[in-house]
Amino acid sequence: MATSHGEAEINDNDIDILGLSAGIVAAYVAQNTVARSAVPELIRSVHGALSALGAVQAPPVADRAKPAVPVSRSVQRDYIVCLEDGKKLKMLKRYLRTHYDMSPEDYRRKWSLPGDYPMVAPAYAERRSDFAKQIGLGKGAMRGR
Repeated sequence: MATSHGEAEINDNDIDILGLSAGIVAAYVAQNTVARSAVPELIRSVHGALSALGAVQAPPVADRAKPAVPVSRSVQRDYIVCLEDGKKLKMLKRYLRTHYDMSPEDYRRKWSLPGDYPMVAPAYAERRSDFAKQIGLGKGAMRGR
């Protein structure tokens, strides 16, 4: 709430800074020997430093990147569309690493994707799974070595 005091206007932030400044100066003076003539400069210095902190502006937030295609259309049976550039791929993991230096976790985080978002086209994963089963992978350890 801004109130008018003579010519100067004091807002809540100014009051907070004054209170913080007083607390910091009081704590400093209680623990250190300070000449009486140096106290006003100490107050100005602390107040100026705290005011400057409030005046620092955050860098502008970059607009959130827009995917090359809608996320809902990025996973198709025969391919996955890279949200970075729209390229249709069977396997996304290596492409992300070589072209964008991103891990699947980085990619999912950037685009707010769920942890189970696929990195391989469903049809390709199915073919690989069938092939692995065909050659006996996952049947347990070999016996009689």
